[in-house]
Amino acid sequence: MTSQESNHRYSHRKSWLLWLLLLVLGSISINRLRYELRGYSLLVHFLDPHASGLLLRWETHQVTTHEITFPAANGPVPARLYLPSGVAHPPGMVVVHGIHHLGINEPRLMSFSRAAADSGFAVLTPEITALADYHVDAASIPTIGESAVWLQQRLGTGPVTIVGVSFAGGLSLLAACDPRYAPHIRALVLMGAYDDLGRVSRFLATSQAELPDGRKVPYVAHDYGAAVFVYSHLEHFFSAGDLPVAHEALRYWLWEQPQNAQPLLARLSPAGQAMMDLLLTRQIERLRPQLLEAIRADQSQLAAISPQGQIGNLRMPVFILHGLTDDVIPSTESLWLQREIPPKYLRTVLITPAFSHADPDKGVVWYQKLRLVHFVADVIRASGSRALN
Repeated sequence: MTSQESNHRYSHRKSWLLWLLLLVLGSISINRLRYELRGYSLLVHFLDPHASGLLLRWETHQVTTHEITFPAANGPVPARLYLPSGVAHPPGMVVVHGIHHLGINEPRLMSFSRAAADSGFAVLTPEITALADYHVDAASIPTIGESAVWLQQRLGTGPVTIVGVSFAGGLSLLAACDPRYAPHIRALVLMGAYDDLGRVSRFLATSQAELPDGRKVPYVAHDYGAAVFVYSHLEHFFSAGDLPVAHEALRYWLWEQPQNAQPLLARLSPAGQAMMDLLLTRQIERLRPQLLEAIRADQSQLAAISPQGQIGNLRMPVFILHGLTDDVIPSTESLWLQREIPPKYLRTVLITPAFSHADPDKGVVWYQKLRLVHFVADVIRASGSRALN
C-alpha cells in the first residue's frame, strides 16, 4: 500500500467517524429538545390551561379525569385520576397537595396535575385529610406511600414519580424512605419542602431563617404560617373550654371567611377573645413567646415528622424546587435538604425567583424561566420515557 493510499484511507475513516459523531450528537440534541419542549409545554399549560400555539401542540394529549377511592391502611382515600388520551402505557405521577382546605380541589394543584397529564403522565392526586385540615402528621406518610403503590398497580408501567408540594414535600420524602413504599417510587420532586419542621416553626414565630452554616438571616415570615401552627396546636394557646369555638373560628379565618369567624368570638372567654384578636389582627410578634414555648414543648413530635436525620434509606433520585421568596417554608430549608440528601441521589436543586411559596411569578426574566424549563425537562426524563410516546 502506498503512502498516498494509506493517507486517503485514514482521511476517509476520519471523515466517517466525524459524521458518526455529528449524527450521535444530533440525535442527543433532538432527544434533549423533545424533553425541553415537554417541560415548556407543561409549565405554560400550568400557568394558563387555555394557552395555545405551535410549540404547545408538541406531543400533548386530551385529558380525562376520574373521581376514585382506593383502599389504604388508615381507611379509604378519595382521589382524582388524570389520564392522557392516546397514551397506551403512561408513566405514573402522584401529586400530593399541601396545607389547604380545598385539598385535591385546590385550583393550582388541579392546573398542575392536568398539565402533567396533558404531557403524557397518568396523574393521581390523593386527598390527604390532615393536610386539608391544616395539620402535618405522621398518619399522612403511609397514605402518600400507598398512593404510589396503588397507582403503580393500576397502571402496570413500573414505579411512579411523587411530587410533594409544600408541607407534603417533607412527608413524601419520609414515605420514599420507607422500605414498604420505596420500590414503587421512581423519583421524588420536592416543591417548597421542609427538612426540619421545628426549624420552620421557629422561622414562622421569629422571622429568622436558619442557614446550615449556623447563621440566622432576617426574613419576614407570612403570618398565615403562624396561624396554621396555632390552629394545629390550639391546646397551647386556649383553655379547654375555649377549644371547640377557637377551632371553628380560626378555621373560618384560615379559609378566608372572616365574616363567619367574627360572630363566634363572643362565645370565647375574655382570655380567648384576646388571643383570637391577636391572631385575626396578625400581631404575631406579640404571640412570639407562646409560639416558641409551644415549639419547644412539641419538639419531639415535630422531629418525628421531619426528614432531618431520617433519610438513610433513600434510594431514588430527588429533584428540589423552591421559591426564593417563599415566606411560609423558607428556601433555606432546601439548602438543608441539599446537605442531607446523599449526592448520588440528589439530581437538581433549583432555588428560583420564578416562584414564591406555591405561586408562580410570571414577571421573572427569561433566563430564570429557562432554568425552570430545564428543571421540568429533567424531571420528565427521570420519570420515564413513556411520557414522550
